Amino acid sequence: MNGTETKRILVVANETAEGAQLHETVLARGNGSAEVHVVSPALNSRLRHWISDVDQARHAAEDRLARCLGRLREAGLDARGSVGDSDPLQAIADALHFFPADEIVVATHPEERSNWLERDLVQRARSRYALPVLHVVVGPPEPVPVAA
Repeated sequence: MNGTETKRILVVANETAEGAQLHETVLARGNGSAEVHVVSPALNSRLRHWISDVDQARHAAEDRLARCLGRLREAGLDARGSVGDSDPLQAIADALHFFPADEIVVATHPEERSNWLERDLVQRARSRYALPVLHVVVGPPEPVPVAA
């Protein structure tokens, strides 16, 4: 990538897609002029997956994705996205077929809450792809003060 090319960032996030830590990281990495593609895997329970009921998971992923893209666009980034496979590693592979990223940003919950970290997603992505893989931990949302 030379100095005149726009950086292309692939973001993989599920429930963390709306986290301030993720948005701040993407904005900083994009330096104001990046193309961003956000993949929100359609996460499903084992039972719903087994009975092929993916509608609820897709709708939830679409909603998270829309809110995430809205925030990134408001910040001035060229942001697009898609709902991806429930397996985040497969979702990355699928997205890279049509979005040749310069780097991958994986957003997870903190270690004690993260199935993706339990399954070693970040290290597996680093081993599989010849791209920088940045891991962002997104904590719980800030509490909203309630008026008395």
